[in-house]
Amino acid sequence: MSLKFEIRTAANPTAEKDRAAKLENPGFGRVFSDHMAIVRYRQGEGWHSARIESRANFPLDPAGAVLHYAQEIFEGLKAYKRDDGGVNLFRPDANAKRFQSSAERMAMALLPEDVFIEAVEQLVRIDRAWIPGGEGSLYLRPFMIASEVFLGVKPSAEYIFSVIASPVGSYFKGGPAPVSIWVSENYTRAAIGGTGAVKCGGNYAASLRAQAEAIDHGCDQVVFLDAVERRYIEELGGMNIFFVFEDGSLITPPLGTILPGITRDSIIALLRDSGTVVREEPYTIDQWRKDAASGRLKEAFACGTAAVISPIGKVCSASGDFVISGGAAGPVAMGLRKTLVDIQYGRTNDPHNWIRKVF
Repeated sequence: MSLKFEIRTAANPTAEKDRAAKLENPGFGRVFSDHMAIVRYRQGEGWHSARIESRANFPLDPAGAVLHYAQEIFEGLKAYKRDDGGVNLFRPDANAKRFQSSAERMAMALLPEDVFIEAVEQLVRIDRAWIPGGEGSLYLRPFMIASEVFLGVKPSAEYIFSVIASPVGSYFKGGPAPVSIWVSENYTRAAIGGTGAVKCGGNYAASLRAQAEAIDHGCDQVVFLDAVERRYIEELGGMNIFFVFEDGSLITPPLGTILPGITRDSIIALLRDSGTVVREEPYTIDQWRKDAASGRLKEAFACGTAAVISPIGKVCSASGDFVISGGAAGPVAMGLRKTLVDIQYGRTNDPHNWIRKVF
């Protein structure tokens, strides 16, 4: 399927000096560009009315399905400015495929991959001036909500797909610093047969109480255990996790109840390219504690689109705290982060053709 996007340029775009001021220190997710992409769906008609237009509020009825039955999914990816002035996207096809998988699980209309990618690219083209230089990027948030007006438990017959853009600076000021994480023993994120592998708002809403608990204990992030035995490491509130051992091998929790992260998948591919053994298998909190104490575990790190890679220095829980390799960032995590970032910005070879050049 292919849709032609109507381009409606903003009548009152942000003045250049005001945009420059916002780009000096954009933070993360609080500054937005001038435009958005929008496509609508109606059962029996399919996807239609594809447009790039001024970023504005949606008119949404109080009985809109998303407000009552939580049919909502989203993605996150970035546009990166190359040294030659061009712009790269990193694996947008993978985001488009995962968006379809999320929609299928949530009983939502499937958006064609080419429409997803075209919406993202058209928005990047019209708002390219919002892409910060240096280690900054333009964070892109494609999402879909159920918009049918009804009160009744059934899949919606109408949907809105949209993409908005937010310029962001480097996630870490002064370089990635090891984070501390809290092991949640009271809350779980997902169970077998649930929506753990889906990028939907409900999963993140369910993690917020546990994240607040982590903050209360002086930690940066929360890590969840499995919902059945409360032993196996799953993922952080918004990131996947890896463990690095003294023999050079790595373990990451298997898919099923966790999000199939695109950064996670990229890391596995890069490691296997180098001949490194990566096992996707269960790993318990007791093993983590024991291996950190013995020195068998050399590093642990989390990964995701926003931060790329975050070293984990300290793990806290009601059963006691422990430190990994003195709490310092390790060479494997930092080496992988540099490689990924260099690929994203076009500074090094792209062995898997992950980069899509917008221009």
